[in-house]
Amino acid sequence: MWNEAGLAGLVLGGVSVAYLALTAITGKVAADNTGLSFLMAGLNLLLWIAKFCACIFLFRHFLKKRSISAPQADNNAIFRFGAAAALLSSLVYSACYLAYFKFFAPDMIEQVLDTLSSNPMMDSNSMEAVNQMMPKMPVYMFFVNFFYC
Repeated sequence: MWNEAGLAGLVLGGVSVAYLALTAITGKVAADNTGLSFLMAGLNLLLWIAKFCACIFLFRHFLKKRSISAPQADNNAIFRFGAAAALLSSLVYSACYLAYFKFFAPDMIEQVLDTLSSNPMMDSNSMEAVNQMMPKMPVYMFFVNFFYC
C-alpha cells in the first residue's frame, strides 16, 4: 500500500509544486512589468483552477486504481490509502515550499518584514518579536503547509 500511496503522493505533490513554480515565474514577470500584472493574476487563477481539477481527477484515479488492484479492500482500506497518499503529497509540497522560500525567494520574507514594520499598529515590542521569528519563518511555513494540505 505504501509504495502505491508514495507514487500517488509524489504525483499529486508534483502537480502542486509545478503550480508553485509557474506562479513564481508569473510573479517575477508581473513584477517586472506592471501592465502585465492583471493578465498574470488571471493566468494564476486559471493555473489554480487547472491544478485543483487535476488534483481531484488524479486523486480519484489513484483511488479507483487501488480499489481495482485490491478487490478485497473495503472502504476503510481505500480511505487509509487515500489518507496516506494525501499525507505524502503534503510532505512533498511542504518540502518544496520550504526549499523555495529558503533558497529561491528569501527576499520575500524581507518584504513581509518591511510591510509589517510600516504598519502603525506594530510597536517596538511587536517588531522585536517578529524579528526573532523571521529566521524560523520557512520552518513555520513548512509545518503550516504540512498540516493545512
